[in-house]
Amino acid sequence: MNRSIDIEKLYQTYYMDVYSYIMTIIKNPEMSEELTQEVFYRAMKSEFKGKSSELTWLCAIARNLCMDMCRKQKKEVPAEEEIEGNVNLEHTVISKMESLQIHMALHKLEEPYREVFSLRVFGELSFRDIGMVFGKTENWARVTYHRGKLKLQEKLGNG
Repeated sequence: MNRSIDIEKLYQTYYMDVYSYIMTIIKNPEMSEELTQEVFYRAMKSEFKGKSSELTWLCAIARNLCMDMCRKQKKEVPAEEEIEGNVNLEHTVISKMESLQIHMALHKLEEPYREVFSLRVFGELSFRDIGMVFGKTENWARVTYHRGKLKLQEKLGNG
């Protein structure tokens, strides 16, 4: 009955969190905006069962949408302009060469390590939330993150 009020509240509360999460995956502001809108549209059409937090539920919807979009476009690498924009933002923290090297190594990291690492570092999600996004435990997320981090360090060391 008050479904639209609930969706509006969800939208106002979690819009930036969902958008930021999608940006960590897609790295395209316009596409992230569209997918964020689609997340809330799908949330409105489905039923929240309360098995996780609302944010985790929304991020799971977002993750599925992002994966579907990547499969449809067969696109894993962002456009060159997007990479340049991201590198310029990171330039204040680390040099352009180091940043590119890290992203290339991260791109070569197999799933689920790549996504768990990205969610933790770029999405700033807790291990508990990451576990819920994947339908796994907090401990699984913690172990997967640390294994991914070791694999990334190995790739950077060999690289």
